[in-house]
Amino acid sequence: MTTERFEVRRQIAADPSKIFALLCDPSGHVAVDSSGMLQSADGDPVRAVGDEFVVHMDRESLNDYPLGKYDVTVIITRFEQDARIEWTISGQIQPPIRHLYGYLLEPAEGGTLVTSYYDWSEIEEQYREAGIFPVIPEAGLRATLGILARNVE
Repeated sequence: MTTERFEVRRQIAADPSKIFALLCDPSGHVAVDSSGMLQSADGDPVRAVGDEFVVHMDRESLNDYPLGKYDVTVIITRFEQDARIEWTISGQIQPPIRHLYGYLLEPAEGGTLVTSYYDWSEIEEQYREAGIFPVIPEAGLRATLGILARNVE
């Protein structure tokens, strides 16, 4: 694992299909967010690479940059039914930053081994030089897995 990627794992007592359904639903992203930035979402559940939905954000939750309330478009970059979902975002900041978020789901005895990751290894150089990454700490990924478990178990 590089210093430009966080990856955390947790056993969750739910079938991969149940977890995956929540992760495909825009409101599911809001429901499991541990940062407090995701306020609400609009759009249909995603079904393939290239699908998109809008998330209404509030950066005040992190109190790091004065972005206030804004919208981002979540763009699915990897999609394997009941096994893997990954996305990037596009929004006010252009060009898009190109950081990636995702989940791997592996069937395991008693449920699913869920891996959550945040990867900023391919961000645009101008953002790398700004020294603002990672935006979400590793502990945030761990907390999100706990909230995910609470929602599906």
